[in-house]
This record gives sequence, C-alpha cells and structure tokens, in this order.
Amino acid sequence: MISILEQVMYNNCTYNLLFVQYFSCIFSLIKLKEQEKLMIKQLEEKLHKNIPLTKFMDLKIINYDDKELITTAPLDININDKGTAFGGSLATITIISAWSICWLISKELKVSSDNIVVIKNEHSYKRPVTKNIVCKTFKPSIEEIQNLKEKLLNKRSASIKIKSHIIENEEICVDFVGFYVIKI
Repeated sequence: MISILEQVMYNNCTYNLLFVQYFSCIFSLIKLKEQEKLMIKQLEEKLHKNIPLTKFMDLKIINYDDKELITTAPLDININDKGTAFGGSLATITIISAWSICWLISKELKVSSDNIVVIKNEHSYKRPVTKNIVCKTFKPSIEEIQNLKEKLLNKRSASIKIKSHIIENEEICVDFVGFYVIKI
C-alpha cells in the first residue's frame, strides 16, 4: 500500500516534470520565433541591398511561419495611372516573395542560398488592387521540402513550385505560380 505521503511525493514529481517539459517547450518556441525574426530581418536587408527595386517599392516582410510568408508594399508608390496597383509591382512582389520563401527554406535546410532562380512563372490578374499590396506566399508541404532536400543533397540542384496570392478584402486579386531552381 502506498502511503499518502508517497502518493503526494509521486504526484509532485510528476507535476514538476510536466512543468519543466511545458516550459522547455515554451522556451524552444520563443527561441524559434527569435530565429525566424532574425532570418526575416536578414532577408529584408539582403533584398533591399541586392535588389534595389525592392527598396524603391518599400517591400516589407511582415511574417513568416510554417504556412506562409507575408510581404507588403504601399499602394502610393506602386500605383498606376488608374489609381490601382501597377501590374509590374504586383508581378515583382509575387516573384520576389516566392524567391524569398526559397531562400528561407534553404536556410532552414542549412544549404547554400546563393543560387536561387525563377525559371518559369505565371500570373492571373483577377481584380484590381486598390489598397496597400499584401502578398501571401505559401510554404510548400513538408513532403515537397523533403523531396527538395533529397534532390539537393544527391544532385546538388532541385526545383520547387511556389504559389502566391495578392489579397485584398479576403479576395484573391492576383494568383501566382512560379518554379524555382536551387543549386548548391
């Protein structure tokens, strides 16, 4: 028979272990978020330095997580003669955002990000953009990323399909599909 004291001590140890595991998990998530913020900052600086057009467009990286990368650019400096977003700006932000998610994935895979190029892309312009440009670029599935990694390690080159949407009022204004090659 277990004494009450033994049971309390057992329960206390169990709770302490759960407590430690819980906070260890929380601290890991915080560290991961800090790493993501650092990568986003590095990426935005790289874009503005190496692709001056992104600085002129005032392209900003708003968020990156396991599902998507969100980038924005103000309408007022990316505007056309009709008072809507310029098609060239819309194409640029989707192409650059998709390139950016490839760069972030290569960093996560710990492979070189020095040679990433778009090889094919297609845009569908569904409606005009009348507010600040918001681009959502979708991260490929875990399986697609794993396939990319295996090809990179075996062949030192691989391609991946990236999709983006420019959204306004929860509606798709621009639909983008691009194919990117990464070489290491």
